[in-house]
Amino acid sequence: MISVIIGISSGLVTILIIALLKGLDKLTMYGLILSGIGFLYVGFTWSDTGALIINGAQAVFFLLIAWYGIKKGLYILGVGYFLHGTWDLVYNLFQDSNLIPPHYDLFCLSIDFTIGIYLLVIGYRNVKGSFIK
Repeated sequence: MISVIIGISSGLVTILIIALLKGLDKLTMYGLILSGIGFLYVGFTWSDTGALIINGAQAVFFLLIAWYGIKKGLYILGVGYFLHGTWDLVYNLFQDSNLIPPHYDLFCLSIDFTIGIYLLVIGYRNVKGSFIK
């Protein structure tokens, strides 16, 4: 439960920091975060070739979603965060899930869903799906 509280808090702090940084392209910031979180799994699983291949593929997948989201808007990025949160849950079904730190799945899922909800709400408020500058 503590990992979820820390994850939600971290997601809210991330949203706050990005909101306070004036002059930055917010879509790019959220896209960079989405692409980076995919590669964390690569860092955790580099010692197992099979796990490295699976996690390398998912990292590239989320990198492409992030790139597309930067080009097309908040909805794509929001969905990308939800997909990554789902990946966090599903990853426990893999044989090599013990390579990931304990409770990382709940921590990362809570950050992903917090940011994903925020992006979808902001996208809904602004029909164009982009931040008001």
